[in-house]
Amino acid sequence: MGKATKSPSAESRAAKVLREAFESGRPLIYVHTSEEQRVGNILREVGQRLLASAPVPKVVPVWTWSLTEGMRSAGGPAVPGSQDPRAALDFIAAHADGAIFHLKDFHEALREFPDIRRRLRDIYESCRDRGKFVVISSPVRTIPEEVDRSLLFLELRPPDLIELSDFLREEGGPASEAVIQQLAPALQGLTLDEARYALRRALMLGPLSADSLPAMLEEKRLLVNRSGVIEYISDGTQIGEIGGLDGLKNWVLERRKLFLMGDSVAAEIVPKGLLMMGIPGCGKSLAVKAIASCFQLPLYRVDMIEIFSGRHGKPEGAFVAACKMMEDLVPAVLWFDEIEMGVTSAASDGEQGRIFAFFLTWMQEKARGLFVAATANRIDLLPAEMIRKGRFDEVFFVDLPLEAERVEIFKIHLERRGVATAQLELGQLMEFTKGWSGAEIEQCVVAAITKARLAETTITTQDLVLTAVKIVPLSRTMETQINKIRDWAFERAVRASPRPVGAR
Repeated sequence: MGKATKSPSAESRAAKVLREAFESGRPLIYVHTSEEQRVGNILREVGQRLLASAPVPKVVPVWTWSLTEGMRSAGGPAVPGSQDPRAALDFIAAHADGAIFHLKDFHEALREFPDIRRRLRDIYESCRDRGKFVVISSPVRTIPEEVDRSLLFLELRPPDLIELSDFLREEGGPASEAVIQQLAPALQGLTLDEARYALRRALMLGPLSADSLPAMLEEKRLLVNRSGVIEYISDGTQIGEIGGLDGLKNWVLERRKLFLMGDSVAAEIVPKGLLMMGIPGCGKSLAVKAIASCFQLPLYRVDMIEIFSGRHGKPEGAFVAACKMMEDLVPAVLWFDEIEMGVTSAASDGEQGRIFAFFLTWMQEKARGLFVAATANRIDLLPAEMIRKGRFDEVFFVDLPLEAERVEIFKIHLERRGVATAQLELGQLMEFTKGWSGAEIEQCVVAAITKARLAETTITTQDLVLTAVKIVPLSRTMETQINKIRDWAFERAVRASPRPVGAR
């Protein structure tokens, strides 16, 4: 940040936005942010770039004003008597040369004093086309009507990879460029102050290296989860830990290549997302975690129940804020769990209808590299607009596992718990597990292992059979509902597990 040695290609996103605003001739800009130190750094970077290509290159100086310190240039003393807001504006008007003037928390003066509002309008005229630019930074949006049309309002987004990489170079100590490029994405979505806490947590373990990543991600998890609406999911799952769902797994492995190719892939073929719907307990949530691991991307979950709880303001505002926050965390996988609970057009004239309308537009226009994985159980609640091609790359239906898939799921759950399966006759279980979900298989394995451990014996096939006969599967108690789900999905979705001819 702010280094004169930066090449134009290394210009940060925030610096580019401000520089282009200055070059268009906008003399007054209101930057909404609590990161005023970062604004100062960005303005110094802009000052170094603004006239770099002029016939006589020069650096545009940056003056900073606050109510406590008055007006001062970088490293210089405060101008006597400039603490008063009116005096600060008079100084800007009288300044003969081009400069950038950074006014901190000037919103209070704008709100309270009519003469300040009038003087700012005078400043607009006197600074226009003279190479003088006034930037007000504030964590509060307070723009009086008198100056609303004169000010350009900007929302300062979190630092991009260029800013974060510079931050790590400046404050992370000796580290290779490869390490910096690996660690910088882990800080995306954080302010520089928050990134500093994550960096300090990592430095407590030693110099920056690839081993610093877990510490940074843990700090990020704490910071992201405080919102209460978005949760950072740190426990990944490998795609080999999923039993069955071969159609879904093949689709994911094919799209993985596109993510690993990065910006060399055209935007229209970068995977946007998928919708998985079907019977509860058949691996939809596990598949989302595996997708994030396969794409080598962080996973975030939007809690629709929290959004509609009212604890985070109006649900519509909380949902929009969550989606916009995710724009700053790309590349990432965003998981909407039980999306039918919140995104529906059933009440098109109410809040849920407005959320639905926003979601449809957002899915079309969201940032490149943000992969949306949505899961649903009550698929009959999903409107047609949600599942049409273009919203998601594919819509998968996750059904109860077939016999071969049940054997595979048994093996995965047993081996994950340290049980060797070579001596077990898992085929004997198939007669007792017709219509079982993956969750019910896991329940059977856990119960049988628990019983064997209590008896201090090794688990046997008979233990699994005796446990299985006591479990009543969901498919038996909800047969009508499950058949209804299958009928609904028959012509609307692709099966995550291709069915043999004649199989239901």
